[in-house]
Amino acid sequence: MILTGILVWFLMPGMMLVVEQSRYNSIEETCKQLQATVETNNWKVSEIRNMNKAISKQGLELNRQVKIIELCNAKYAQDILNTNPEISTLMPLAWGVYEGEDSKIYISRLNVGLLGKMFGGNIAKVMGGAVANEEKTILRDIF
Repeated sequence: MILTGILVWFLMPGMMLVVEQSRYNSIEETCKQLQATVETNNWKVSEIRNMNKAISKQGLELNRQVKIIELCNAKYAQDILNTNPEISTLMPLAWGVYEGEDSKIYISRLNVGLLGKMFGGNIAKVMGGAVANEEKTILRDIF
């Protein structure tokens, strides 16, 4: 049991975060294509946050370009929040878009399928099922 706990502790971070390379060569093009495919699949982009601008307002700077795309599907949000409002801390769904050290563009996101299954119940049904499946559909043309 202790060995299982240790394995979970070390393996979980790598399983919870998914990072994939964009097929596009710029953050702007990647964000543009993401927004288009999100909206084509009946989701909404709430906001695209430019983290470089946000941090520069505090007199600091990042060593690479980073944006956060916040997206939501009201139907799924309603379903989850009606039964589990405490999960609101993980909403809206967000994807990071950033320039890697190799100058390639990457998209990072939480593994919502695994995350949903960890919570169980309605969260597993919605996040671990429908949301995870739709996320794959939305992202298939970006990688």
